[in-house]
Amino acid sequence: MSLITEAVKGIYKENPVFRLALGLCPVLAVSTSIINAIGMGAATTFVLLSSNTIVSLLILLFGKILSEEGQKSINKIRIPMFIVVIASFVTIVEMVMAAYFPELSESLGIFIPLIVVNCIILGRAEGFASKNPLLPSIADAIGMGIGFTLALTAIAFIRELLGSGALLGFNIMGGEFKPVLLFILPPGAFLVIGIYMGFLNWLDERKKRSS
Repeated sequence: MSLITEAVKGIYKENPVFRLALGLCPVLAVSTSIINAIGMGAATTFVLLSSNTIVSLLILLFGKILSEEGQKSINKIRIPMFIVVIASFVTIVEMVMAAYFPELSESLGIFIPLIVVNCIILGRAEGFASKNPLLPSIADAIGMGIGFTLALTAIAFIRELLGSGALLGFNIMGGEFKPVLLFILPPGAFLVIGIYMGFLNWLDERKKRSS
């Protein structure tokens, strides 16, 4: 499988939000605005890329220098090892964001440190990076990160527009528009996610019928 295929699958075919329904906790919480969505997506993509790279290199290194018995011992502690790697990069993201983007950091709040337990990141580290070479692991992380960011932004676009009548702080709908408060609440996020999922499933069915 080519590197491009590995990257593209996370954007559409295996989109972590719309296809795999992973990482929905931060999706529900931060997708009330496009700025928050992009910020969370960028932070998650950085952690994904960094952790996938380190995990793939560690597994490659252990595979070359350890005996078969040593590799079995490493396998028993691989999950805690992955979590330590992920937590290190999350700490970097948290500190950089607090220093250079304080308003965004305050807006995202606890959901930045909670990237440590995001099932997308641990799932890709365990399910892909630990079993594949470096370059495919990097491509997988980039694709999944972009897919997650696009999904967050697409959800935030609808929620911010209908929930506040604005986009990126600019009033779009006019002064007479009455915001639909449902869309800034978690049930509104579920509704938007369901609509997107249904639309993508419809596209797949249409493609199957035409082929």
